Amino acid sequence: MRNIENKVVESLFSMQDLEYKRFHAKLIPNVDEELVIGVRTPALRKFAKDFAKTDEAKEFIQTLPHKYYEENNLHGFILEQIKDYDECIAEVERFLPYVDNWATCDLMSPKIFQKNRVRLLEKIKVWIKSDDTYTIRFAIEMLMKYFLDDTFDMVYPKMVSEVKSDEYYVNMMIAWYFATALAKQYDWILPFIENKKLDKWTHNKAIQKAVESRRIAQEQKDYLRTLKMK
Repeated sequence: MRNIENKVVESLFSMQDLEYKRFHAKLIPNVDEELVIGVRTPALRKFAKDFAKTDEAKEFIQTLPHKYYEENNLHGFILEQIKDYDECIAEVERFLPYVDNWATCDLMSPKIFQKNRVRLLEKIKVWIKSDDTYTIRFAIEMLMKYFLDDTFDMVYPKMVSEVKSDEYYVNMMIAWYFATALAKQYDWILPFIENKKLDKWTHNKAIQKAVESRRIAQEQKDYLRTLKMK
């Protein structure tokens, strides 16, 4: 199996952009720069689209753990294209423990989830209670992506507000969730901010992100600013 991984790594290095590597490595400080090849995301997605159709891709996703950051991203992009929900969710759950940074976590969004939101929600309820930083982050991201529009329910922001963590990348996702939720469901979400349901840092970061959003009215932004914790 490692032979296919060597082949994939060779392909990834053929797409290397050293200037991009230096820039992007700074955005994922908890990943060793030596493990970042420097492949731009559009190029990696294009490669993944064709590669995912091959038997070698099925072999590649069995070779966990991967060494390089881009291998993990490629793995996530391959999972996005699995068309059977049960197969996809099994592979996502197998992969999540190996996700070690916010970018890999946030890049992965399997298409099949959209049509299976009821079943996905049951998995989210498990993931959000995990002890793993990026499993929790992924759970919140899925709530933000699939459960803030026509399927919105107050149960979901309550689930997110009850997550208590010392992890920066969890709290940043909580803030991002509430800022996005304010843009989409302002009247329902505002009480979470008014009643200070989040810790101080996350509360203030959610307000900051909401104020930066173009989707929130100016008068709403002005009011949100008054709710910042001192």
